[in-house]
Amino acid sequence: MKHIRFYLFISVLIVSFNSCSTDDSNTLNEVSLDSTEYYQEFNVSYGSDSDQVFDIYLPANRNLDTNIMILVHGGGWNAGDKNDMNDVRDYLRNEFPDMGIVNINYRLADENNLPYPMQLDDITSVINHLKYNQNYYVIDDDFGFVGVSAGAHLALLWSYAFDTNSDIEMVCSIVGPTNLTDPAYLNNSDPMLQALLDLFGEDASIEFLEEASPYHRVTDTAPPTILFYGGQDPLIPTSQGTDMRDKLETLGVPHQFTLYPNAGHGWIGPDLFDTITKLKVFIETYFD
Repeated sequence: MKHIRFYLFISVLIVSFNSCSTDDSNTLNEVSLDSTEYYQEFNVSYGSDSDQVFDIYLPANRNLDTNIMILVHGGGWNAGDKNDMNDVRDYLRNEFPDMGIVNINYRLADENNLPYPMQLDDITSVINHLKYNQNYYVIDDDFGFVGVSAGAHLALLWSYAFDTNSDIEMVCSIVGPTNLTDPAYLNNSDPMLQALLDLFGEDASIEFLEEASPYHRVTDTAPPTILFYGGQDPLIPTSQGTDMRDKLETLGVPHQFTLYPNAGHGWIGPDLFDTITKLKVFIETYFD
């Protein structure tokens, strides 16, 4: 779905298995970075494609317990860029100065490259890269996710279905699709929405769509999950959030759900302030 840009105005808010490789290219110099110094690096490669890069921001005086939050941009699976998450990055860096941040790009889908499983494989590669190089970066080997729109779908799906080593301690979905078999999707008459859903295959089976849906993959071992949705979102039916909430409740997974009745595919003002306030408390509770 279209990415939402988080309008985090600092002046107001300061207050938006191809890659499971374990080859040597995934391993950096054995000498660790100076953990007493702040470190950042842009476009770190984790694969051979030009889209397989991330930006990393590491605080000074970190250690092997330093948390890393991974940001996953939106864009309908076929567009978007990690720079779309820079406002979210800046907010988290301000509120959690001792936290590291990894802001990722991933390969974009087209008619020849489905989002699933390609983009989940890319997240696996990012996780593997960070874990293999834990001592080099001087960071923890557990992570959190903040995803927006299509990026939230990917963050949820990886956390629920691909996290075989329980590496994810919390996940945040902001207007993320959760169930591709939702009747609101299967029976929709919106050409723009259908074009996005067709990225998963115009003749995709129900079984395949379930496999690509966080709602159908979540278990009682899922990490704590916080969900935000807009009641007037033209791309994400309200049922995508409420059904996911109900499933988490049934499974006993710690979660929090917020629906902004008058918001669309993104919001500003009091609703945005509410979002970042709740997200901060959730991170402090489950990840800080």
